[in-house]
Amino acid sequence: MSGTASPHHQSPQPLPRQPAAPMNRTWGRNSTFATAALLAALTVVVVDTLRAGDNQSNLGRLLAGYGVAWALFAAAVWAVRKAPERAATGLVLAGAAAVSLAALAAPPRTSNDMYRYAWDGRVQAAGISPYAYPPASPELAKLRDDWLFPTKGSCQGWGLTRTDGGGCVRINRPTVPTIYPPVAEGWFFAVHVLSPPDSRHKPLQVGGAVLAFGTTLALLTVGRRRGDPRRAPARAALWGWCPAVPFEAVNNAHIDTLGVLLTVLALGTATAGARRGALLGAAIAVKLLPVLALPGALSGERSPARVVRVVSALLAVVVLAYLPYVIASGAGVLGYLPGYLQEEGYEPGDVHRFALLRLLLPDTAAGVTVIVLLALTALYVWWHGDPARPWRGALLLTGTGLLLVSPNYPWYSLLVVGLVALDGRWEWLTVTVAGTVLYLSTRLLPGFPLQAWAYGTAAVCVALGACLRSAAARRLLDRRRGRSLPRT
Repeated sequence: MSGTASPHHQSPQPLPRQPAAPMNRTWGRNSTFATAALLAALTVVVVDTLRAGDNQSNLGRLLAGYGVAWALFAAAVWAVRKAPERAATGLVLAGAAAVSLAALAAPPRTSNDMYRYAWDGRVQAAGISPYAYPPASPELAKLRDDWLFPTKGSCQGWGLTRTDGGGCVRINRPTVPTIYPPVAEGWFFAVHVLSPPDSRHKPLQVGGAVLAFGTTLALLTVGRRRGDPRRAPARAALWGWCPAVPFEAVNNAHIDTLGVLLTVLALGTATAGARRGALLGAAIAVKLLPVLALPGALSGERSPARVVRVVSALLAVVVLAYLPYVIASGAGVLGYLPGYLQEEGYEPGDVHRFALLRLLLPDTAAGVTVIVLLALTALYVWWHGDPARPWRGALLLTGTGLLLVSPNYPWYSLLVVGLVALDGRWEWLTVTVAGTVLYLSTRLLPGFPLQAWAYGTAAVCVALGACLRSAAARRLLDRRRGRSLPRT
C-alpha cells in the first residue's frame, strides 16, 4: 500500500462558503435607488415649500414643508449608509447640488438679512465704508434704488419697513450701521462686483449655493484624508442634504455659510499650526461664532509654541481684516453689535435668552453662569480633546454654547451642522431643529415657553445620544476583549 490515506479515512473538507457579494450588491442597489428617490422627493419639497409663501403669509404651510423636508433628509441619510462607496459619493454630490439649486426657486422667505448684504456690497463699491453710515442716512441717498428702497406702493408686505423719515426699505434696522465683520463685508463686495447690473437677490443666493456645495466637497475630502472613505459620504450628507442648508445657506443666503466652510477647512485640512489659525481667524472675521471652535482646534495640544502659532496666526488675520475698515471708520467697525446684544435680550435687565438656565437661576445670574460653563467646557476640550479629531471638541463647545444661549435664529447653528458632518454625531442636529421651531412657531404659540421646550428637547436628545454611543462603545470593547482572550 502506498503511504497515502484512503479516501474513506480522510477528514471531510468543509464545503466552500457561498459568497455574500450577490446579496450585498442587491442591498447596495436597493439603497442607491431608495436614496435617489428620497433625494428627488426632498428636492421637490424644497421647491414647493419655498414657492408656497413666506413666514408671514403662509406660516402653517411653511412649517409643514420644513417638517417633511427634515423627515426625508433623515431617511435619505439612513439609506445611503448601505449604498456602495462610489454610488454614495455620487449621490451626496448630486443631492447637495439638487437641493441647493432648488433653493434658488424663490426670493428669501424667512429672513431679510440678505438685503443688508446687498446694500453693504453696493456701499463698498462706491468707495464708502459700510460702517460709516446707516442705510437711511442722507449721505447714501444717491445709492438707493427701487429694489431696496421702493418708492411705489403702500410699503406693506414681507420684508418691508418704514424709516423714521417715512421712507420704505427692505433692509432691516435701516437706521443703524452694519454689524457684520470685515471678511463678511469682503464677500458682499465681491458678490456685488461680480454680479450683473440689476440682478438683485439672485447673485447672493448663487454665492450661498457655491459655498454650501464647496463645504460638501471639503467634507468628502476630509473624510478620505482621515482614512475613513466608507463613512465619508454619509457624514458629508449630514451637511449637503440637511434642510437648513437650502433654506438658510442658499435661499436666505446667510453669510454664516462662509464661516462654516472656513472652519471645516481649518479643522479638517490643516494641522495645529499657523495655517489652521489663519483659516479659523478668517472664519471668526466672517461671523464671531467660530471663535468657539478655537479650543477644539487646540485639542490636546500641550506645546506652548504650537498654541502660540495657532493663536497668533488667528489674531493676525482678524487684525489685518479689520485694519482697512478701522482706518476708514475708527471705532465704528463695531457697528451695531452692542445695540444688537441689548435688542436680542443678552444683557442684564432685559434677558430673553438662556432659556434652560433661567428655569433654575434668576435672570441676573444666567449670563454669568453661561460664561463660566463655556469657559470650563473650553478648558476641558483644550486639555482632554482628541488632536486627531479637533472637530469633536469644537462641536461639543459650539453645540453647548447654543443650547445654553438658546438663540432665536436657526442659521446660527449652520456651524453645528458642519461640525456634525465632520464628526458624525447626528444628535446635535436637534439644536438646529430647535432653533428652526423657535424661529417659525413663536407667533403661533403666544405665551407658551417654546424657547425652553425646544432647546430642552434638543438637550435631552444630545444627552440620550451620548449615552447610547457610550453604551455601544462599551459593548464593542467587551466583544473585542472577548475575542482576544486565549482559549483554554
